[in-house]
Amino acid sequence: MIYGLLAGITWAIETIVIGIALSMAPFIQDQEAIILAPFVSTFLHDLISAIWVTLYNIFKKNEHGVLKAMSSKNGWFVSLAAIIGGPIGMTGYVMAVKYMGSSIGAVASAIFPAIGTVLAHYFLKERIQWYRWLFLLATMIGIYGLSYSPNVKISNFGLGIVGTLMCSFGWGIEVVILAKCMKDSDNAVKDEIALQIRQTTSAIIYGVVIIPMIHGWRFTIGLFSTPANKAIFVIAIASFFATVSYLSYYKAISQIGASKAMALDVTYAAWSVIFTIIFLHDFTLLKPITIICTVIVIGCSILAAVDFRDLI
Repeated sequence: MIYGLLAGITWAIETIVIGIALSMAPFIQDQEAIILAPFVSTFLHDLISAIWVTLYNIFKKNEHGVLKAMSSKNGWFVSLAAIIGGPIGMTGYVMAVKYMGSSIGAVASAIFPAIGTVLAHYFLKERIQWYRWLFLLATMIGIYGLSYSPNVKISNFGLGIVGTLMCSFGWGIEVVILAKCMKDSDNAVKDEIALQIRQTTSAIIYGVVIIPMIHGWRFTIGLFSTPANKAIFVIAIASFFATVSYLSYYKAISQIGASKAMALDVTYAAWSVIFTIIFLHDFTLLKPITIICTVIVIGCSILAAVDFRDLI
């Protein structure tokens, strides 16, 4: 459960940092940049994250296991999950952050545990006790309350909702596939190795398919020039926190299951509001309804991950 909470905390930090990157000049300089920003930033985000996790696995001496897993059936399914959660889910997440703001984008996309929990119940046969459903529902209500907090600037509600749907369904489906591959009794894929496959596959799909399709390579290469490369540095910081979050999240999935891991990970919705207030000094979010809903999200998310029979 600590891994699940750490995943939420570090993803909230990532949310703040990627929001800063998307507000920098290269991504808002003209209409073309605004359109390309969610796709290019996600490509760079996953590419740099793949580098971070590769260095981690080299340090852990896991590289032989990575090559072995990539040629296995479960390794291929992890790659499929990467496509669903990366190019589809991550693009949707960045769109939600860009068009609805970092705090609101985070809480809006946080509905993915509800979708993932239903899928885990039917496809992974994870037993979800009735009180955990109630706590999850309370969490969703808290998220709803956060998403409608006053004085929040939403630049494009329609595109923000599209991004939210892409993110929630993409991540919900992805986590079920990953849980199956990491808990399979035959040739299970280790969580650290699964993450490297996931991030590498996502970066390749972006670089080979999506970026050329939207004619984004010229803009992407231009980001490495001075002074635009400051945005690259910020994205690298965001991807570092994302990598820590993913490693923690995958560890939680492998140890306590998909539904419980998602319930804990979704606390990033509340942490992002807290960190927005603390680090960005956005005191417009410091309203009674925001405080109440933040407490509800954190508290009920934790309770939604608890099987009280384990405490007896």
